[in-house]
Amino acid sequence: QASQASQASQGYVLGVDIAKASFAVALVSTGSTGSTGKLLGTKQFDNDEAGFKELRKWLQQHKARQVHACLEATGRYGEALAYYLHAQGYVVSIVNPVRIHAYGQSKLQRNKTDSEDARLIADFCATQQPERWTPPPPEQSELHDLTRRLHTLKQMRQQEHNRLESGVVAVGARRSLQASLAFLDAQIAQLETEINDHTDSHPDLQRRVDLLDSIPGIGPTTACALLGELPDLANYADAGQLAAHAGLTPAIRCSGTSVHGKSTLSKKGNARLRAALYMPALTARRCSPAFRTFADRLEANGKSKMAVLGAVMHKLIRVIFAVLKSGRPFDPNHY
Repeated sequence: QASQASQASQGYVLGVDIAKASFAVALVSTGSTGSTGKLLGTKQFDNDEAGFKELRKWLQQHKARQVHACLEATGRYGEALAYYLHAQGYVVSIVNPVRIHAYGQSKLQRNKTDSEDARLIADFCATQQPERWTPPPPEQSELHDLTRRLHTLKQMRQQEHNRLESGVVAVGARRSLQASLAFLDAQIAQLETEINDHTDSHPDLQRRVDLLDSIPGIGPTTACALLGELPDLANYADAGQLAAHAGLTPAIRCSGTSVHGKSTLSKKGNARLRAALYMPALTARRCSPAFRTFADRLEANGKSKMAVLGAVMHKLIRVIFAVLKSGRPFDPNHY
């Protein structure tokens, strides 16, 4: 009976190395102090619903009940598995690949295979105890997909426009480009309507869009794009953590007497969120007295234009954090 109780309370970590068509896992027992214990097995599964069910059976065969699964944030490839593991009651962490890579370097990792990567991720999970991932609400997931698709269509339209303006002479080629632009314009208009309908049908989502819309430089379209990329702010203690998530914190290079590099943005974070803040920062810098005074002071201190813009983006995401956390619109007198 004591053995059964010990087994029931045994903790496990599951390192997951995700690829497009498959994923490799490494199951490791954990000690009471969070250190890694015995490697119980490695295995590869198909990255689909059938593969997820096989993984669950495999975990049951190892009597692994309290599992902390950890995988890298590699686009959409691991999203379905993360949702599945969360639905099964397992703790899930999704970690920036840069952290895993740096951890591997600190461990002097020499081999690069799927199973070795899964073992490294499991070791990272056991020793570093990354934060728990919580799936976003369904309406935010849908907004995320819609806004990302809108961004892609606008990029495609700009590319086609540039081709048309590059001096294409052939009548057939110009006709094809014009038809492509007309199609993309129609798709963009339809998607923008769907996004508006989506936010209108979810009052809490619309409330947050309105809050972001109150901030200088941010309009309804950008507000939707930001909400699609923003994580759950309940997991962030302060605005600095959100700025780090977006890669908007400074990376300082200063060591000893010989290394005195210029500080730059870390850019180790959500690039889509960072990109969505670029144009609002330009607009806020130009049109908002609160941001203009801040930017002018930095320029007077000798900061370059790009450094100033990065600082405005940093300030902007801090304002976003404050507005969404407080539930109160932007107040220029406060900022």
